[in-house]
Amino acid sequence: MARQYNTWKKTLVTGGAGFLGSHLIDRLIEQGHEVLCVDNLFTGNKSNIAHLLDNPNFEFIRHDICFPLFLEVDEIYNLACPASPIHYQHNPVHTTKTSVIGAINMLGLAKRQKCKIFQASTSEVYGDPAIHPQTEAYWGNVNPIGTRSCYDEGKRCAETLFFDYHREHNVEIKVVRIFNTYGPRMHPNDGRVVTNFILQALRGDDITIYGDGAQTRSFCYVDDLIDGFLKLMDAPVDVTGPINLGNPGEFTMLELAEMILKLTKSKSKIIHLPLPSDDPRRRRPNIEKAKDVLDWTPKIDLEYGLGKTISYFKNQGY
Repeated sequence: MARQYNTWKKTLVTGGAGFLGSHLIDRLIEQGHEVLCVDNLFTGNKSNIAHLLDNPNFEFIRHDICFPLFLEVDEIYNLACPASPIHYQHNPVHTTKTSVIGAINMLGLAKRQKCKIFQASTSEVYGDPAIHPQTEAYWGNVNPIGTRSCYDEGKRCAETLFFDYHREHNVEIKVVRIFNTYGPRMHPNDGRVVTNFILQALRGDDITIYGDGAQTRSFCYVDDLIDGFLKLMDAPVDVTGPINLGNPGEFTMLELAEMILKLTKSKSKIIHLPLPSDDPRRRRPNIEKAKDVLDWTPKIDLEYGLGKTISYFKNQGY
């Protein structure tokens, strides 16, 4: 029998003290949810949730989802996993464990509680894509033994587990593939291009571009992404995903650097360094499925979102 919801929901968010998790929790609290935030604080930070610690509808639990968790909840958002190369390559075995064993533990909880569960997957499942832009039907071009494989293949295996639990145990699942997202509360040392460029510009350091700068990325502002999360979670049972969420606007690294230099009024110079191993040349989502199924499109343009992100880092003292 399906779990009966009260007028409010007790919602578990793993990775809740991280960049995306903390923004999601803010929105859930606004909607009247009671939220359990689980995080081992490897990349998450209590400062991201400090404003919620006295809220009676919020509870923080320090826990690593590689170990089982026994709670009573109405729905689960599984966001726990280091998401930037500098962090997920720090301990690659644990990164794979977080994606795979963590997924098993959270799916087991969802199965026991008869509740729906959301998986934050990634555009990295497409690897260095041979088709452009990437649709959900594309199976990807991933190196299974490279330095990024702990994350790429871990997330691919997690998707496998989600769909097998759905088919075998009738667990209600929601899977999104997240493309590059940015905004306030990004980890300053995550090694991602937006934070790298902003902090280099604010400090007056050289802006480091890997390769010739012609490689492209798309950048989705965090508020738009969270809108997509909530729309998918509220979608009918048969809408399982995977669904791409990201901004289809495509920018070269050189264009991004020049925009940040303009917004920060920085005198930093642009320099070029060798391209890292397995770094995708192009990355842009096809979001037709999200438009059709969720009525979702990103609304915040890059220049506005970068301005908000730059202001955040300035207020943090950078």
